[in-house]
Amino acid sequence: MANFEFLRNVPLFAEMSDSDLESMCLIVQEVHLRAGEVLFEEGSDGDTAYIVEQGEVDIVKTSDNREILLAKRSQGEVFGEMALLLDQPRSAGVRARTDTALIGISRADLRNLLQISPTAASSMFEILVTRLQNTHALLRQSEKMAQLGTFTAGIAHELNNPAAAVQRSTDHLSKTLFESAHTFMRLVREGLTLPQQETLERYVRRAQEQAKQMPQMDALARSDREGELEEWLEAHGVDNAWECATTLVNLGFTDEQLEELAAEYSATQLPTIIDWLNNNYTLFNLLGELQQGASRISSIIKALKSYTYLDQAPVTRTDVHQGLDDTLIILRHKLKNEVTVRREYATDLPLIEAYGSELNQVWTNLIDNAADALRTGGTPNPTITLRTRQEGGWIIVTIEDNGPGIAPENMPHIFETFFTTKPIGQGTGLGLDISYNIVARRHKGDIRVRSEPGRTQFDVWLPIELKED
Repeated sequence: MANFEFLRNVPLFAEMSDSDLESMCLIVQEVHLRAGEVLFEEGSDGDTAYIVEQGEVDIVKTSDNREILLAKRSQGEVFGEMALLLDQPRSAGVRARTDTALIGISRADLRNLLQISPTAASSMFEILVTRLQNTHALLRQSEKMAQLGTFTAGIAHELNNPAAAVQRSTDHLSKTLFESAHTFMRLVREGLTLPQQETLERYVRRAQEQAKQMPQMDALARSDREGELEEWLEAHGVDNAWECATTLVNLGFTDEQLEELAAEYSATQLPTIIDWLNNNYTLFNLLGELQQGASRISSIIKALKSYTYLDQAPVTRTDVHQGLDDTLIILRHKLKNEVTVRREYATDLPLIEAYGSELNQVWTNLIDNAADALRTGGTPNPTITLRTRQEGGWIIVTIEDNGPGIAPENMPHIFETFFTTKPIGQGTGLGLDISYNIVARRHKGDIRVRSEPGRTQFDVWLPIELKED
């Protein structure tokens, strides 16, 4: 009876009679682990609960391919009981932190113990409730941090392209400004007359306007015209004729305009005039690229600020369409080139009272789940459709995908805490649980689900006016 005294001091067994405890000592298992050794994996079948006799173990869960330490259990603590009592696979894995000795009790023996000992049942109930609360809180925080990481990666990805474009444009701009200054000094030395200056100013203004748009020409016609202009420029002594030819095509120069330039300026002046127009067109083009890049960066930052509702009260008059669009910007790195997004928005949808940033978490979870379902299901022409409508005092947001659907046996469980249909390590099973709590508890709304192969539809019902408890 080597385990008798030890088990007597464990709350689960404290009220058992000596004879029952002696019987328990005869049927329990003794397990020994070396430091780092895995006792069981997340998702495995559970048929044994354990009490730590010596040493320590780590309770770990994998989410999005990263390991989360949920807790550590030391001498006298019970673990592994949840899978037995709930008849579910292991919700987490266990690994020995140090060399560890464990006492194992089978499913049948544990249930028998809880039936004959009210104290054991009460102790187990307290353990379950406390652990569920702690695990839920820890995983919710982890889910938020993971979501923050996703947002950071998404925003970094979205900012990278315009930022790189701005960098390229500034590098090119520096070189072009130097060349432009050199050309301007040549222009000064040419001593242009007033009429010549006025003609040049007119063409520079044309370059400024044309830099905002590209002429609509097919590739063959453009190539032919560039060849013609390059020959003309070489014949008139322009050194970088191939580069200037491209600029003149973009400016839409006609033969008549070329002849006007040739008539207005002398043979020594014309190459400088062409260079000056080329420099100015390039400068205006680069400034346009810088403006577009800066505008894109500004729109992304604006969307991020709107998404998080920075500097706003928790409850605000909320534009649901804006929230959906901001979420799509945040998730664009996951959707780009893979998933088609269709918007079917009601034109007269009113603003609603809502916890804006929390509501955006709902859109993120539902759209992200839809994208994952489409990707893992290998859906041809993957499409997510966003719809909005109003019914009386409610607005309804529908998020629909054309993926493989949710299996009928999983439908009753999709909003349960920790339930997930994703592979082990791909999710915590909290996304829909969090979303439902935000909609139902915080906003007094509802989420309704319909699913069949080729169509899964989440309808989010939200009151227009938020009634506080």
